[in-house]
Amino acid sequence: MLTLRELLTRRGDPLQLESLTGDMGLDRPLPDEDIASPGLALAGYTARFAPGRLHVFGETEITYIGTLEPARRLETLQAFFEFDLPCVFVTKGQTVPVELLELARDRGVPVLRTTLKTAEFYRRIKPLLEEAFAPRTTLHGSLADVYGVGLLFVGRSGIGKSECVLDLVERGHRLVADDVVQATRRGAEVLIGRGHELAGHHMEIRGIGLIDIPALFGVRAVRQQKRIEVVVQLEDWETARDQDRTGLLHQETEILDVRLPRVIVALNPGKNITVISEVVAMMHLLRYSGVDVAAAFNERLIKRMKEQRGVKEYLQNDYE
Repeated sequence: MLTLRELLTRRGDPLQLESLTGDMGLDRPLPDEDIASPGLALAGYTARFAPGRLHVFGETEITYIGTLEPARRLETLQAFFEFDLPCVFVTKGQTVPVELLELARDRGVPVLRTTLKTAEFYRRIKPLLEEAFAPRTTLHGSLADVYGVGLLFVGRSGIGKSECVLDLVERGHRLVADDVVQATRRGAEVLIGRGHELAGHHMEIRGIGLIDIPALFGVRAVRQQKRIEVVVQLEDWETARDQDRTGLLHQETEILDVRLPRVIVALNPGKNITVISEVVAMMHLLRYSGVDVAAAFNERLIKRMKEQRGVKEYLQNDYE
């Protein structure tokens, strides 16, 4: 879960935040990724107010509060802080009313101020919140970037996932994660995979042990994250099922409610799984550009069969 302290101490200080209420509430997990302006609630309409959101006081809200008489201002802010609020942000480095800070301290609500303009603050914080609250899971497999396509290799332990990816790296492709892949869903249909931060870009090769890919092949052989686009399922030749011989059968699998194409590759001695993986990536690129080789071949075959049937029927009906 994401905390306000993590936002305050984020590398590069993208939000330019300062806490006006000290350490109060900074380590409390944020309950919601939604962020909104409480303008209507300050004006008195609270029927549709969602207190669990992160509330931003922009120039409009601060100016409105400043136009109220002291008694009315205190009454308005008291009504606002009666709700269970996670935090309050103030943008554009504006001066915060004393009444707001006092009520926030009394209710245990942290107040943070940023020098960013309101629109820019929204633009920067939304991706951070979406990333923190995105659905995620951990997968057992290896993820590689092959010709710009994210291939996730899955299969039983010891079947050769790491060795396949290692061979792809040696051929100029890039490793994303080995053994443990952390998958995060972005939006409705984008799945991003990355390795565990402790594992880095190390691989376990049976018989050798742990190897450091950047140290052996250079920093160009790795990347931090990649979209998962195709699942390559490695299976033993003796137990493999549902192997597609034509490419007409488009199989799929589901991860975090995202449908992904799946290719089942049965392994036997001598099979060049590395070249097959490259072909899988190139075929995906072809389909993405609208070219389906198997479907086009099937259409040509059906057309030729229809033409031959027409000639045969004509000859059979020729009574001259």
